[in-house]
Amino acid sequence: MAVGAAGPAGQSGGTRPPQLVSTGVATAIVVADMIGVGVFTSLGFQINAVSSGFSLLLLWLVGGVVAVCGALSYAELGAMFPRSSGEYNFLSRCFHPAFGFVAGFVSATVGFAAPAALAAMAFGQYAAAVVPGAPPLGLALGVLWLVSVVQLAGIRHGSSFQLAATVLKVTLIAAFLIAGIAIGDRQQIRFAPAASDLQHILHPSFAISLVFVMYAFSGWNAATYIIGEIKAPQKSLPRALLAGTAIVTVLYVALNAVFLITTPLSAMAGQLDVARVAGEAMFGPTGGRIVAAMICIGLVSSISAMMWIGPRVTMTMGEDIAALRRFAMRSDAGAPRAAILVQLAVATLLLLTASFEAVLDFIQFALLACSFFTVLGMVRLRITQPLRPRPYRAWGYPVTPAIFLVATAAMMLYLVAERPLQSLSSGAIMLAGLLAYGLVRSRAVPAPAAKDVDAPAAELQVPLAPAAANAGLDLIVH
Repeated sequence: MAVGAAGPAGQSGGTRPPQLVSTGVATAIVVADMIGVGVFTSLGFQINAVSSGFSLLLLWLVGGVVAVCGALSYAELGAMFPRSSGEYNFLSRCFHPAFGFVAGFVSATVGFAAPAALAAMAFGQYAAAVVPGAPPLGLALGVLWLVSVVQLAGIRHGSSFQLAATVLKVTLIAAFLIAGIAIGDRQQIRFAPAASDLQHILHPSFAISLVFVMYAFSGWNAATYIIGEIKAPQKSLPRALLAGTAIVTVLYVALNAVFLITTPLSAMAGQLDVARVAGEAMFGPTGGRIVAAMICIGLVSSISAMMWIGPRVTMTMGEDIAALRRFAMRSDAGAPRAAILVQLAVATLLLLTASFEAVLDFIQFALLACSFFTVLGMVRLRITQPLRPRPYRAWGYPVTPAIFLVATAAMMLYLVAERPLQSLSSGAIMLAGLLAYGLVRSRAVPAPAAKDVDAPAAELQVPLAPAAANAGLDLIVH
């Protein structure tokens, strides 16, 4: 059931994408994609519901554990099926090409363009705080186009830029942490556990706060979108996913600890810009600008990561689907220019229409569902194909995937209960992807079955019993 004719995986025009991405750069992609503005804005609302220092830090530690559990499962699938595009590749292998297409459809249309636009707008707003009078929208468009030009220059230039920008981001955060410990006035807050913490942890507000913490951890799977460009992916990908997620977890816990140590709870309660409040508490009136500049610089690497990995989904879909073949074409430097330009155009449109936040609300459920079923697919393959070669096996199986599945299911239920219209819209987007799959499949040119492990997912499927295949489609529809 090939969707379209294609050559060996990762090929377009007879050339394999250059595998230039080291483990360090892949790790930088994970770190850059995870650390956005969430960690600098969430604490103020958590304080309103959870006032214990230990419980507040536990929120971020639990979020890191859940993210690591997800990374372990993705690492196993990525080592088994080393092909770029993340969930598009994994769900096609684990369930059915239609399922993978739906995930790819969401990612290729707005799944990366919307968060890239949001990060660019945040950059513009923070930069305007540093340089009063500068137009936030102009700054947002400028940084978005700048990083896109870097990505258009090719994998080698994009890798160097990404690594440098991420190292600078982590360095600035580390400097902020050191300054907070050395300069900040100590607040009376306790981080050691006490019996009273149990009531905070068991309270529904703790679970609600955890939902927003998990949003700040999104991006732990970033390296799976560029597997085909990573050197020795069977070894490098697991290392990058786990190292990147571990680094971010440590930074998140440390950042929130410094916020709590240096700033009165009353000053942060209910505040969106917690980092600015903490910066002013630490450095005086100029502290807000210092923190804004730090966040600004950090957002550059986040935008760059999304403008790198997002187009790889469209590129891989183009390798499989005749109607999208143009997007599979790469420059001599390995950049999928058409795919990058399309994502840039969509992100630009979202910025100009100020619709990126609404789009993000609409797609959150779909993005969570794709991650949920990807990890569920890893479990399914463990059961149905236990003898299949696995260069990397998820540590802690079956406990670690179970932790991720329970946490993600809880987040999906929360969205359905609290944002039913947005969740329904997510379902509509997924249904649109399924209809688009039917359309392109009806126009497909049959292709010979591929035999190598890297063959396009639409051509090399995991063998499914009819009932299992139907179950995969039912999951998409319902």
